[in-house]
Amino acid sequence: MEIFHHGGKDTVTGSCHELRANNQAILIDCGMFQGADTRPLDIEFSINHLDALLLTHSHIDHIGRLPWLLTSGFNQPIYCSEATAELVPLMLEDSLKLQLGLTGKKAEQFLNRIRRLLHPINYNQWLPVTQDLESGLWARFQPAGHILGSAYIEVRLPNQEVVVFSGDLGPSNTPLLPDPVPPQRADHLIIETTYSNAIHEDIATRSKRLRQIIERSLLNGGVILIPAFSVGRTQELLFDIEQLIFSKKIEVDLPIILDSPMAQRVTQSYRRFKQLWGQEAKERLGIKRHPLAFEQCIMVQDYRAHQRLVNRLKSTGEPAIVVAASGMCQGGRIMDYLKALLPDKRTDIIFAGYQAKGTLGHSLQQQASSVIIDDENICVEAEIHSMSGYSAHADKADLIKFIKGISPPPKIIHLVHGEPKAKQHFASQLAAQGLNAIK
Repeated sequence: MEIFHHGGKDTVTGSCHELRANNQAILIDCGMFQGADTRPLDIEFSINHLDALLLTHSHIDHIGRLPWLLTSGFNQPIYCSEATAELVPLMLEDSLKLQLGLTGKKAEQFLNRIRRLLHPINYNQWLPVTQDLESGLWARFQPAGHILGSAYIEVRLPNQEVVVFSGDLGPSNTPLLPDPVPPQRADHLIIETTYSNAIHEDIATRSKRLRQIIERSLLNGGVILIPAFSVGRTQELLFDIEQLIFSKKIEVDLPIILDSPMAQRVTQSYRRFKQLWGQEAKERLGIKRHPLAFEQCIMVQDYRAHQRLVNRLKSTGEPAIVVAASGMCQGGRIMDYLKALLPDKRTDIIFAGYQAKGTLGHSLQQQASSVIIDDENICVEAEIHSMSGYSAHADKADLIKFIKGISPPPKIIHLVHGEPKAKQHFASQLAAQGLNAIK
C-alpha cells in the first residue's frame, strides 16, 4: 500500500491524496490551491490508472480542481455522501465562471458531466470502489461533523487493513451538526491538522462574544461585517443569531442580512437535510423555531439590490449584521462592503474561519493599517475580531480525542492539511503519548 500527496500536505488548501494498493488506485479529494499556495491548478500527476475519486466534502479546497481533473480526461465514478453530491455542483458553479471563464450553456454542460459521475452514498455503508470485488478496495463514509454532508472515509484493503482519511473533522459540541465518532479501526490514519496547535473558544464563549460585539455596534452605530464561507460557517452564525434573538439578548428589529446567493442556496440544502442535524437543532424545529429561516433574516438577491444596500449602509451608518462570502475575502460580495466600510471606525469585522496566508482576510486579521481592493489603497479603521469558536475544524483537543478513540491505536498517523509549525507541534504531542506520527 502506498499513499501519495498531490496537495494539502504542508498547507491547508489543495487537498488531494492518492491511495494505491494491489494494482488499484483511488483519489481522495481534488481541491483548489488558495492564498499563498500559488501552484498551477493543472493536473500534473498521472490519472489514467485511477479507478475512482472519493470526496470528503464540498469545500472548494477539497473539490475545486474537479474541472481540471475532468479536462485532463478523468471519467471514473465520483463517490460522496448524498448531501455532498447536492452541494458539489453549487460550489463549482462559481469556479467555472471565475477560474475558467465558462458561463451559461458551457458551464451547465460541465456541471452535467460532473453530475453524471457523482454517485451519492449513504453513511455507514461499505461499497466497492474498484472493479475487482474480491481483492479490490472497499470504502465507507462516516459523518465528520465539519459541514453538511462531510465525511471521513474508511478504505478497506485486500489484506483487511483499514486506511482512514479524515478529510476535515468538525469540532465537538456544535449545535447544528453531531460530533464525529472515531472509527473502530484505522491501521493508517491520514488526519488533518489545521488547528492542531490551538484550542477553540467553547460554544457559550462564542455566543457571548458575538452578543458583546453586536451590543457595541448598536451603541455606536455602524455595521458588523462577517465574511463567511457559504457552507458551514454561514449556517452556524445564523443558528447563533436566531438564538440571541429568541432569548431577547439582542434587538429583534436589528437587520440580519445574508448577501450571498450561494450561501442562500446552500442554506436551503441544510434545511432539506434536517435528518443530518444535531439533537439541539432538531429540538428547535420541534418547538416550531426555524434557526436557518427566521423572520429577521433578509436575503439579498440581485446585484443591484446589493449595490444599493452597500451605498445605504456607507452613507447612513445604521446598525446591521451582514453575512457575505467569500470567507477569506478573496472575491465575492464581501469585497464591496469592505471597500466601503473599512475606513469607518464604527465598522466591526468578525473573522469566523481560517484565513490562509496571502489572502486579504489574513492581512486584515494581522491588523494591516491599509489594504488594496480594486487597485485602490483602503485605510483600515474598522475594528477586527477573530472568533475561533466558529471554526468548522477540530482543534488540538478534538483531534487527540478522535485519535484516542481508535482502539487499538493506528500503526502510523500521517499528518496533512496543516502548516509546518502546527504539524510539528502536533507530532510532538502525539509522540509524547507513544503514537507514531509522520509529517
